[in-house]
Amino acid sequence: MPTVNVTDINFQTDVLNSDKPVLVDFWAEWCGPCKAMGPALEELANETEGKAVIAKINIDDAMDTALNYNVRGVPALMIFKKGEVVAAQNGAMTKSKLSEWLAEHMDTA
Repeated sequence: MPTVNVTDINFQTDVLNSDKPVLVDFWAEWCGPCKAMGPALEELANETEGKAVIAKINIDDAMDTALNYNVRGVPALMIFKKGEVVAAQNGAMTKSKLSEWLAEHMDTA
């Protein structure tokens, strides 16, 4: 399953109401490190299909959500479980680090 594109409109449904952990990538078109992480996020989305959701939200198109979660720079990554942020990380990460980080939060309640 590819990454899910999230907006201010569907954030509640696709992220906060998800029954699976959701890794949200707050990114921007002009951000080089964000673009560099794109393929790793797509691969992770395929590998975690059915167990977690990998979502991307463009901060330029979804300013309300970015402001609501105090996103000050991109890439900013957050893991949501049951509508709550359980982990947050700023800056680009390799696929292996993303996978490790997500795995840490998939098994906890």
